[in-house]
Amino acid sequence: MSETMHDGTVAVTAAASPDAGLTAAELAAKYGLSVSGARPSLVEYVRQLWGRRHFILAFSQAKLTAQYSQAKLGQLWQVATPLLNAAVYFFIFGLILHASRGMSQDVYIPFLVTGVFVFTFTQSSVMSGVRAISGNLGLVRALHFPRASLPISFSLQQLQQLLFSMLVLFAVAIGFGSYPGLSWLLIVPVLLLQFLFNTGLALIVARMGAKTPDLAQLMPFLLRTWMYASGVMFSINNMLAGRPEWIVRVLQVNPVAIYMDLMRFALIDGYGSSHLPPHVWAIALFWAVVFFAGGFVYFWKAEERYGRG
Repeated sequence: MSETMHDGTVAVTAAASPDAGLTAAELAAKYGLSVSGARPSLVEYVRQLWGRRHFILAFSQAKLTAQYSQAKLGQLWQVATPLLNAAVYFFIFGLILHASRGMSQDVYIPFLVTGVFVFTFTQSSVMSGVRAISGNLGLVRALHFPRASLPISFSLQQLQQLLFSMLVLFAVAIGFGSYPGLSWLLIVPVLLLQFLFNTGLALIVARMGAKTPDLAQLMPFLLRTWMYASGVMFSINNMLAGRPEWIVRVLQVNPVAIYMDLMRFALIDGYGSSHLPPHVWAIALFWAVVFFAGGFVYFWKAEERYGRG
């Protein structure tokens, strides 16, 4: 814009900016800008996670391969570790403390091995989840991706490890007289429900562990207490016979006990429905949905804070 002055000279003035007077928020909206690292909407977050599905799978497989890369037996430790634990528990609880009361050895040994394998699935998911953010700060700070990818990937890693170990579990069941039947088809929904539960729990502890790294030191004690209260080494019904009914029911409906008993019911011929609490499938579905949905939302709400501070 130009203007002629009284002395005949021409003064040039700049045109008014079309953005003059706009606030920072209005400017960002006008040009489609967003805050870097801001939490997306829940629907958009799910879409982003789906877009990273190949990364989640590849990351879980890489972690699984690297887990025992320094050991001479390699991936065999995936099976050897829970089997050795089961052998120790059998010696202490089966032979010394007679925790097998009410069950024959043909039932108790696969009962114990199944309990150890199933509980280890949840235990490992929680322990890897609590370190998912705090143990991968370099990755979190270097790249932009939905942070839920990490605890989900670690839970998927533990599922793959359990699937590998299931071959040994099948061999133990068959070796003690429980042969494949239609009930073995129930293994698929049991594993799916437990995986959803484990993933939700891993998401919860991942957020807590990101803020309080010392939680990783406390978690083994909490998990050990949970194991003893879940009937891994003994039948809750048989061990607590004569105790108030409400105590038995409370212990029976805790999530790990539910998934262990469903797996035992599917695999072991001598482990009948009388060992299961009422509405067992509804309870299993409830725990899976509540923890997965609740854990996902709980983790998502802190998305913009991971890796900072």
